Amino acid sequence: MRIFFRKGVSESMIIKTLVENTSISESIASEHGLSLYIETKNYKILFDVGESNLFLENAEKLDVNISDVDYLIISHGHYDHGGGLRSFLQENTKAEVFIHNLAFQKHYALKSNDEIDYIGLDEDLKTDKRIIYTGDRFFINKGIYVFSNITQKGPLPKSNSGLLTEDNGQVIDDIFLHEQNLVIEEDDETVLITGCAHNGIINIIKHFYDMRGHMPSYVIGGFHLSSRLVGNENTETIDNIAEYLMDTNAKYYTCHCTGREAYKQLKATMDESIDYLKTGSVITI
Repeated sequence: MRIFFRKGVSESMIIKTLVENTSISESIASEHGLSLYIETKNYKILFDVGESNLFLENAEKLDVNISDVDYLIISHGHYDHGGGLRSFLQENTKAEVFIHNLAFQKHYALKSNDEIDYIGLDEDLKTDKRIIYTGDRFFINKGIYVFSNITQKGPLPKSNSGLLTEDNGQVIDDIFLHEQNLVIEEDDETVLITGCAHNGIINIIKHFYDMRGHMPSYVIGGFHLSSRLVGNENTETIDNIAEYLMDTNAKYYTCHCTGREAYKQLKATMDESIDYLKTGSVITI
């Protein structure tokens, strides 16, 4: 993986990690969350905005002008992916914002003392005129689309345990209908970007294959193999995921909720097929 700072327009797709749980340098702050800046030949895209306005501070350090962003995609309705939304709307006055139509439901996390914390989005923002609500498969522009409504062909991550949502006044287990994934198709490359893969990274990739008839070239994002409440997925599950990912022949960049220990286990099997993104990482495709 090449990690560097770069200025100017490139023929390559450039992806800069504005927010992740860890950092490449003490000069670039990190937080529990995710925000990726993607620059294609024709568009500037932001995928998630972390939990605060830190993405703005890091954007400046990484030579990214947030006011130039054309599209913002929020992967799902959790604060660590959409907490910076208000700051984004204040900084950028032109971008369209794509959010699943269920993302503004109330979402909670169970704590170890059996109390629950609100972990959803700022409901005051849901009527903002720039928000476009999506569902199932939604086309943003040529070669840029999101998809949700994942067919569950395999188990969901164990680390979804304790993540809840409110439905008709009842607090129930979240089955993540509000989670969406981004696809960018440019030249001969297909990039699949996940926020947390709460629907299961294998399920998401299989769903993509069923839609398109081929595997993605690159898969980037969190795989949710770790959580504060339940720890890491078991060794056998992670090994099975690693073997499946290897068979796709895609290149993987993971981060955030995958967890460092789970990543080390994936890396041991996948070797050069997978790398880890930190705040400040820059890759070209």
